[in-house]
Amino acid sequence: MVQSRSARLCSVHTRLVRFGPIHCHCHCLLPLVWLVLVGLMVGLARPAWSAGPDEVGRWPDMRKAFFADGEAMFDARVRVELPGSAEDAMNVPVAVDARALPAGSVERIIVVADFNPILKVLEFEPGALAPYIAFRMKVQQTTPVRAGVKLKDGRWLVGSAVVSSAGGGCTAPSVGRGVAGWERTLNQVSARQFSSASGARLRFSVLHPMDTGLAPGIPAFYLDELNIRDATGAVVARILPAEPVSENPVFTLDAPGGLTGLLIDGRDNNGNRVTGAI
Repeated sequence: MVQSRSARLCSVHTRLVRFGPIHCHCHCLLPLVWLVLVGLMVGLARPAWSAGPDEVGRWPDMRKAFFADGEAMFDARVRVELPGSAEDAMNVPVAVDARALPAGSVERIIVVADFNPILKVLEFEPGALAPYIAFRMKVQQTTPVRAGVKLKDGRWLVGSAVVSSAGGGCTAPSVGRGVAGWERTLNQVSARQFSSASGARLRFSVLHPMDTGLAPGIPAFYLDELNIRDATGAVVARILPAEPVSENPVFTLDAPGGLTGLLIDGRDNNGNRVTGAI
């Protein structure tokens, strides 16, 4: 009697597995084996930059958009600290801490949010300060928030965390616009410096609506450059905020060695100047 191809396959499979608990019932085992083998080969071929503590969200797209000019990999020394759930989608506290990296190795930090309508949140060039920054941001929905740390050797080290949110933070109008005369306090700076374990902690706020341009009838209006200078006028650090930074932003920085006599200057996207002192 001539055996069919599937019968011959099952006969071979039965002989192969007769000493174990596996039983072959039909020829569908071969496609399953091929799927497993292909999956293993794909896993082995995956570029190193895609492997990390989480692969949710739009990481391949975000890497291509913001971190494509160098090798990029996840690194536990880059910490993104934010609440698991946002109580207020317009004011989500976030801190980026890369102080575990070798001193002087960081060139700049970019913070992005995968599912915000405006992806880039902020850039920070720490310069003479520590690679640490805390602030508040808007989120439109549940999203990974990622911090890419560009090293002076050209590599990107990335940390990320996910915040859950009911959303709407990027498309709501600023609260301050409802207060009469808000223009009179535009770009006013409040700042202080106090001791910390690493030297000095700097905290300053700038009164600004930080409009994203996504609320009906309200154009984009936001701070886009803030410089921290020493007493001689030299820039020691720079913050480049984008629209998703929260209204009336407050920034917290660390200054190893306790720099004093610091000045703040900058502008918004309409050219209005910012000046202040710490």
